[in-house]
Amino acid sequence: MKIASWNVNSLNVRLQHVLEWLQTAKPDVLGLQETKMEDSKFPVEAIEAAGYRVVFSGQKTYNGVALLVRGDQPPEDVHRGILNFEDVQQRAIAGTVNGVRVINLYVVNGEAVGSEKFEYKMRWFEAMRAWVAAELERYPKLVVMGDFNIAPEDRDVHDPKRWKDKILCSVQERDALAALSGLGLHDAFRLKHEEDGQFSWWDYRLAAFNRGWGLRIDLTLVSDALKDTVVDAGIDVAPRTWERPSDHTPVWVEIA
Repeated sequence: MKIASWNVNSLNVRLQHVLEWLQTAKPDVLGLQETKMEDSKFPVEAIEAAGYRVVFSGQKTYNGVALLVRGDQPPEDVHRGILNFEDVQQRAIAGTVNGVRVINLYVVNGEAVGSEKFEYKMRWFEAMRAWVAAELERYPKLVVMGDFNIAPEDRDVHDPKRWKDKILCSVQERDALAALSGLGLHDAFRLKHEEDGQFSWWDYRLAAFNRGWGLRIDLTLVSDALKDTVVDAGIDVAPRTWERPSDHTPVWVEIA
């Protein structure tokens, strides 16, 4: 079972990219972030024509998440948003596929350490952690994936000195991510790959992709019950080379 995550930075702009990747990569589940699309405009017919069922939670211009599942059976027990956290921003969706609970997240960026948006990020993350803890009790087989807007370690950053204590790399953010992992979640990529210099996001500015100036902020986390079933995990850099790409590229985990 191949489960993937991709911040597409506007599904309206990159629908053809998604359809092409579905055809070539053939994920069983794909979580999208930053669809930036109202539900009434979601391209359900195009997704279904590609062989996938889809559930989504969107809004105009900003945010938006979706879960695509290959085959005729849509995800079960779908939940939109974070339990017990009132928020107009559409950043979370969950569903169960073949007995595996999948939570797809678009974590708040936070703008700058100490800003109001940063404080919102920390509140959002704590509420999300509480929700994930509850989901783990119901569903031991759990995958939490998405754009986390946090680089877990310095080896996930092209220039740790430049990014030290900055947004995406601050101690507060990394501590929050570690607390989430402390529930019994494991970074699937790091279960299979120890090397540094592996990134999933490159800023559009300063030719960052061509220079290798990236961060690994898109993650697939697997629960204790799934840890030993991980066959492989990776980052597909190819879509970042396509015309008019997202600034993120797909990440994936394959479980037996």
